[in-house]
Amino acid sequence: MKAVILAAGQGTRLRPLTEDKPKGMVEVDGKPILTHCFEKMAQLDADELIVVVGYRKEDIISYYGDAFRGIPITYAHQREQNGLAHALLTVEEEIDDDFMLMMGDNIFRANLQDVVRRQQEDRADAAFLVEEVPHEEASRYGVCDTNDYGEIVEVVEKPDEPPSNLVMTGFYTFTPAIFHACHLVQPSDRGEYEITDAVNLLLQSGRTIDAIALEGWRLDIGYPEDRDEAEERLQDAAAETPSAQ
Repeated sequence: MKAVILAAGQGTRLRPLTEDKPKGMVEVDGKPILTHCFEKMAQLDADELIVVVGYRKEDIISYYGDAFRGIPITYAHQREQNGLAHALLTVEEEIDDDFMLMMGDNIFRANLQDVVRRQQEDRADAAFLVEEVPHEEASRYGVCDTNDYGEIVEVVEKPDEPPSNLVMTGFYTFTPAIFHACHLVQPSDRGEYEITDAVNLLLQSGRTIDAIALEGWRLDIGYPEDRDEAEERLQDAAAETPSAQ
């Protein structure tokens, strides 16, 4: 299964760490965030890494070249950062089957394999790793509403009144049907082509999306303090189970 990693953003909230590098090249526990992402995709037996680059793309391309631990890397250029649905369309020509999608600013120590397995076994149109957060924090994320079967029925981006406390974590599997939905998305109020709008179009067309509960942890490295917390967690995990890394 191919793996798409979105890494085109500037990381303005991470400054000063991103003053001279793209967000994905900020080091966490001694290696770039993107290396953490690539390592997870390698563990999931990805047969190709497709990396969406934009801001300071040369830094990423020169660092990783055309392969990571024997896995070929293809780069797609998102010339303007107009939202995640827009970013996803830059890889459409590279995808012809089910694929994994990871946000390139996340550190995961979680059950990603369960998401891939659900996609393969159930032939769902998509599967999302979702996390329970305190209800008062849910409005900061894309929030998932689910039915009694654990299927997602709606996703709402940063709602004032969240329908649940289940939020998207930044790891997904999709079929190529997502690209048709992305083409239909209109700009949101903030002028971006939102992945949540594309997901809702899939749902409205009768597609099935499964929600897989997160086991373990993940951190979105949005601010310098997130980087510090991720380093602490990784170091604690290494001290407890050295072989886990």
